[in-house]
Parts: sequence; structure tokens; C-alpha cells
Amino acid sequence: MGRKINNLLLEFARLHRFMMRFFREVVNPPFELKEIIRQGYEIGWKSFPLISLTGFIVGFVFTKQSRPSLEEFGATSWLPAMISIAIVRALAPLVTALIASGKVGSQIGAELSSMNVTEQIDAMEVSGTNPFKFLIVSRILATTIMIPILCFYVAGIGLFGGYLSIISVDDLSLLSFFTQVFDKIKLVDVFAMALRAVVFGFTIGFTSCYVGYYSSKGTEGVGKAANSAVVASMFIVFIEELLIVQVLSLLSY
Repeated sequence: MGRKINNLLLEFARLHRFMMRFFREVVNPPFELKEIIRQGYEIGWKSFPLISLTGFIVGFVFTKQSRPSLEEFGATSWLPAMISIAIVRALAPLVTALIASGKVGSQIGAELSSMNVTEQIDAMEVSGTNPFKFLIVSRILATTIMIPILCFYVAGIGLFGGYLSIISVDDLSLLSFFTQVFDKIKLVDVFAMALRAVVFGFTIGFTSCYVGYYSSKGTEGVGKAANSAVVASMFIVFIEELLIVQVLSLLSY
């Protein structure tokens, strides 16, 4: 038991040192702008097909499943308002974070772990390059920037999927639909969505980089790093979602 507690404390110390080093490196030049842009392309643009399909399905299915409950009360006219609140407040950032955890988290964890196994990180240090700034800082910044962008896109494509679900049964114009949608969305809802997306993006990038950077040697460590990055990112995202909901609910009173 004493050894387990000691290992846990050592892990927290290493995690704290990793985080402090990130905040120190992110403000000190030189800034790896080209690598940040390249990682943004890898994380953001290459995730668009999967994100688009997922966002559309979430909006379409959620609207389809919500209709029977509202029909019991004769309130199907509330569908646009309901799906706008649900997608903007919760579904868009959470779905984006979960998809990114699976796709981006595993990619970053496996990539850094394989570089660690093949000693490419050590070679970068020998050649005079700062591997932490080039590999870690650029990836964390890219996820923190791109996840909010993807989140707003998922919200838009999800609302469009909800509109297609509605017009498959009711006669509703696109202008009328989005008028009702933006009627119910407040500025605080958009701010809450952006806040969630930024926190989730930083969490995914930080967790995946940490797991990959400190992965065990050997080919087995690559698989473990990819798996651990996905599981840890999703787990922390759910915890953060719970905490953010509680904080926002307290602020709303």
C-alpha cells in the first residue's frame, strides 16, 4: 500500500511538472507557428468528415426521438427551441470532445509514444531542438484552438440535421426554424459552449501528450499509450462536464 501511494504521489508530481513546463514554454520564444498550423490541419481539417457525419446524426436522431414526447402534450412547435438549447448547451461540445478524444487523442498518444520508442525525441534534444516546445506545446495549442472551431461547426450541422428531421413530418421553412432557434439561444449559452470546448480541447491535448511523452519503452507501449490517451481523455471530459454544469447552474441562480 505504501508503494502504491508513493507511486501515485510521484505521478502527481510529474503531472504538475509537465503542466508547469507547458505554461513556461508556451510564453517563451521561439514560437513554432508552422508546427501549430500543421497540427491544426491534422486535428481540425482531417476530422471534418467524421465530425460532420456525427453532428448531423446527433441532431437528426435527437429531434426524431424528442418528437413523440412533445406530441403527447401537443407541443411539437417547441421542437426547434428545444433542440437548439440541447445542442448548444450540451450536445455539441460533448460530442465534439468525445469524437476528438477517440480520433485525435489516440493519434497524438501513438505518435509521441512511437517517437519515444524509436528515440526520436532524444535525437531532437541532441540536435539542439526543444522537443517539448515542438511536439507538446504545438499539439496542445492546436487542440485548444481547433476543438472550439469544430464545436461551433457541430452545433450548426446538428441544428441542420434537426431541421431536416422536422420538415420530414411538418411544413416548416428554414427561416422560421432558425428564427425560433436563435430566439431561445442566449449569449450566455454560446459562452458556456465556447468555454466547454476550450476546456475539453486543452484536456484532450494535454492528456494525450502527457501519456505519449511518458509512455513505456517497447512496441507494446505504443498501443497502451493510444488506448490510455483515449480512455483518460474521455474520463476527464466527463468529469469536467459535470463540474462545469454544476458551476453554471450555481451562477444562473
